[in-house]
Amino acid sequence: MRILVTGGGTGGHIYPALAFIRYVQKIQPDSEFLYVGTHRGLENKIVPETGISFKTIKIQGFKRKLSLDNIKTVQLFLESIKRSKEILREFKPDVVIGTGGYVSGSVVYAAARMKIPTIVHEQNSVPGMTNKFLSRFADRVGICFPDAAQYFPESKTVLVGNPRAQEVVTSGKSEVLEQYGLLPDIPTVLIFGGSQGALKINQAVIQALPKFSQKDYQVLYASGDRYYNEIKEKFDVEKINRNLSLQPYIKNMTDVMANVDLLIGRAGATSIAELTALGLPAILIPSPYVTNDHQTKNAQSLVNAGAVKMIPDADLTGESLIDAVDEIMNDSEKREAMAKASRQEGIPDAAERLWSLVNEIVG
Repeated sequence: MRILVTGGGTGGHIYPALAFIRYVQKIQPDSEFLYVGTHRGLENKIVPETGISFKTIKIQGFKRKLSLDNIKTVQLFLESIKRSKEILREFKPDVVIGTGGYVSGSVVYAAARMKIPTIVHEQNSVPGMTNKFLSRFADRVGICFPDAAQYFPESKTVLVGNPRAQEVVTSGKSEVLEQYGLLPDIPTVLIFGGSQGALKINQAVIQALPKFSQKDYQVLYASGDRYYNEIKEKFDVEKINRNLSLQPYIKNMTDVMANVDLLIGRAGATSIAELTALGLPAILIPSPYVTNDHQTKNAQSLVNAGAVKMIPDADLTGESLIDAVDEIMNDSEKREAMAKASRQEGIPDAAERLWSLVNEIVG
């Protein structure tokens, strides 16, 4: 099968696409893939390193305020559709899957107009403008949160989950925490704010570190490169206590997540897919800087299920963080109840479900 995947701008659009590609490569090795992104998006750095064929188109997003730039945006959109059709004629895909971002708008729309089977994959509980637009033309819409169904045509919409979940769930218990100077048999809290880190989370952790050092549980904090040196200057973490480990970045994150007891971080769609697939309880701190405040809505769906505790970014302090962690880590019954609720919200066979959707429309 020839599959064209498009999506970009953020990791939340890229990593699910790559996870799906890796899944299909395992079960159907003779499949051919093409990934279409933009010159400036994060996908331009990530995808070429995977060895997957990669092409780009030029496009930009609309300004939400009146702006002359929007005239250029319309012009680029029309040009990008023409470029997309050229790519589609050359590659001749059996199906086109768009995972979000402006680039998928052009490619999926062009494919639909050319009568090529199309799928839109929406990772968040509240969809972006591009996927709302595309849902009118695509053959199917795959969603990850039941709440997202209200925004799409009922006859086209299927709950499939996020393919990243299926990758994570294959990780098992191991001694991986020893790589970070921690003991594998002690309850562990993992804190991270994304690959670059998050300022408010970093500030709260700095305030909390002295108290964390006095706890019976241990803490692994991935600060992000930009905040790592700041913490190192203020604290000699190794001398505070052996139950603290500070890292700029964790490359084997899926293995680490499978071996901790509580996760603390932002409420991006990929993180939520991973933690629910593993059945991890979590404390989520939604980023206030995302479109439509979708991280808060992502997190709220899990709060309602009893799987996570949410702390608004504006309310996050060292004290509120310590209190929330203690509430969960010092109560094994509460932690297990949250883990059970998290597991029930997870979709560990998401890549398989999306693959079934592909086969359904390709025929």
